[in-house]
Amino acid sequence: MQTLRDLPALRSAVQTLKSDRKPLVLVPTMGALHDGHMALVEEARRHGRHVVVSIFVNPRQFGPNEDLAAYPRREAKDAQMLQAAGVDILWAPTVDVMYPAGYATNISVTGISDGLDGAARPGHFDGVATVVTKLFNQVRPDVAIFGQKDYQQLAVIRRFVADLNLPIEIVGLPTQRAEDGLALSSRNAYLSEEERKAALALPRALGEAKRQIEKGEPVEGALAQAIASLAAHGFGPIDYVSLCDAATLEPMAVLDRPARLLGAAKLGKTRLIDNIAVDPV
Repeated sequence: MQTLRDLPALRSAVQTLKSDRKPLVLVPTMGALHDGHMALVEEARRHGRHVVVSIFVNPRQFGPNEDLAAYPRREAKDAQMLQAAGVDILWAPTVDVMYPAGYATNISVTGISDGLDGAARPGHFDGVATVVTKLFNQVRPDVAIFGQKDYQQLAVIRRFVADLNLPIEIVGLPTQRAEDGLALSSRNAYLSEEERKAALALPRALGEAKRQIEKGEPVEGALAQAIASLAAHGFGPIDYVSLCDAATLEPMAVLDRPARLLGAAKLGKTRLIDNIAVDPV
């Protein structure tokens, strides 16, 4: 595996890989890799012969009071995991490489990015869309793999890939979970032992709301009960628990088409997100 940090070296290495005309797959990450990330790498192997994994903690998707400085960074361990998984290239640019002096361009995706995390974290999805567009231009993948845990992020990426006519297949891998059901996340490392136990209230509250809604009970009541359950387990503030159209992420008051139930809330200092599919009977 090559670990590369400057763009000319990356472009040369990518050109060499693509010379055999076999698909090249990109897995963008912010590092602090866990089993969820490695599932993305495994999925990448199913879609192409060559795999590039990027590690870049993107400052443009963090708000002024968020955890940019504290976000876990452990590149040496990450590199060992990727090497063992047979990754071809680890692309690990610095901030100066990604955003050189004078950088002035921003990618903004309206509509699908406005609510949910877009409302709770202003500017977040501009940062995501910008950095992912740059990664696509740098690596030039045929396929890119993302996790469905960040469901709105995946929807935003699919939107701009379609809008900009980018020749990239976007694959969303179902959320990877611990044995007890908690969605795997690098930020789970922030949780204390007691918080880790309490965190299970999030997938359980979403699961109960899903059962109620699919049985035909009122959406508003099911969402309110989920919010109350999170509050009772120490979550707060609760940014949202919302039922949305699975494709457009528009809020839904009645389950009349495929939907997604999404939640985001803080537990102590850790912000957790999760989502599950909800389907009409």
